[in-house]
Amino acid sequence: MNRLVLFTLCFSLTSLQAADEHPAGMPADKALAMLVQGNDRYVAHRETHPDATLERRAELTKGQHPYAIVVGCADSRVPPELVFDAGLGDLFVIREAGNVVDDVVLGSVEYAVEHLGVKLVMVLGHEKCGAVTAAVNHTKEAHISSIVKAIQPSVQASKKEPGDAVHNCVLANAKRVAGQIRNSQPLLGHAVHEGGLKVVAADYDLATGKVTILE
Repeated sequence: MNRLVLFTLCFSLTSLQAADEHPAGMPADKALAMLVQGNDRYVAHRETHPDATLERRAELTKGQHPYAIVVGCADSRVPPELVFDAGLGDLFVIREAGNVVDDVVLGSVEYAVEHLGVKLVMVLGHEKCGAVTAAVNHTKEAHISSIVKAIQPSVQASKKEPGDAVHNCVLANAKRVAGQIRNSQPLLGHAVHEGGLKVVAADYDLATGKVTILE
């Protein structure tokens, strides 16, 4: 085989392999716009329920390419796929009570960023969060105390704010967790500064269904 043809073939295969290992992913601003548009449909009760077909399920057997990571609370009232009118394979969702982060959560975010090419992380807090309420009230119950401890810095940061103490803490906690992800080293911090990764904090209103971007 001609050496030039062989070199070109090898280079092409290598490039394809690299692309699979580090997919480009949807730009962060476009991904955020899709989340906002999906939430607008949800609020207006005009959902389109995208990517829920048999064909979509078959497509996903070959791999996943979500356009956003959502770090949210385990609360049953705030399912991200419904809140953002998203479908199968659209969102990489990580849920823990109080939308707190630990090494496992950070590792999950890193996986989606590094291996799936996701460029947007949204930390989604919500109104009347039970975990935040427990933290504000200094609840000490078995393993719940671990969640309370993780949220305590947000309690301290928001305690002088006027108004509802729990909701003030919800907002502070979403922002603080977004900062933790944004500044996590070495991978995520580098991706923010060099790789086009964006990390935003947001708040969900239980009554209206509206998601408000905080930062």
